[in-house]
Amino acid sequence: MGQKVNPISFRLALTKDWRSRWYANKKELPEMLHGDIKIRTYVKKKLALAAVSKIIIERAWNSIRVTIHTARPGLVIGRKGAEIETMTKEISAMADGKQVKIDIFEIKTPELEAQLVAENIALQLERRISFRRAMKKAMQTTMEMGALGIKLRAAGRLGGAEIARVETSKDGKAPLHTLRANIDYGFAEAKTLYGTIGVKCWICKKDVIVPESSTTLIPTEAALA
Repeated sequence: MGQKVNPISFRLALTKDWRSRWYANKKELPEMLHGDIKIRTYVKKKLALAAVSKIIIERAWNSIRVTIHTARPGLVIGRKGAEIETMTKEISAMADGKQVKIDIFEIKTPELEAQLVAENIALQLERRISFRRAMKKAMQTTMEMGALGIKLRAAGRLGGAEIARVETSKDGKAPLHTLRANIDYGFAEAKTLYGTIGVKCWICKKDVIVPESSTTLIPTEAALA
């Protein structure tokens, strides 16, 4: 009862990809896993105002490639690439001196990124804007940008109430149990004076065309003749 699964991990085999792309044996796994968590925490804290949607980490033998998906690449790069150089040095120090390469991927439509929508609502709640107003505005903007549907959920002491509660808003379609549906998911926390408010966001985008199985027969010239 009530057991939930992350919509992204739920679709890993079909329409989504891993955000940590490497292989490790049983001995190396804990160290590399905690290393990834450290890198992600550091990047998120360092680029708190840069609208970072996701961080993809790839590892080779002695090198690490960090791909940052952001809506504000200028803030990430900094003046003459100063920010990138600083981050490269600090991530390399975290990873025991391994060679680090940072790539920047610009997000053209931040309104369709669930993580950024959730963070935007959380930021508004911290500024004491009404949660209903913030959620309604976010839904309207996302639907205008071409999303098939959006679902928002805010939980906590909403509006400074004594008793915590959950409020859900939905527009369009968001079939969370349909595996082929291209659902993006994001979560953010608003640290208010009267407690923490959690914001969850699900955005249903246009369907992704899944490539056919590699076992599909390819007709030969003889068969076509």
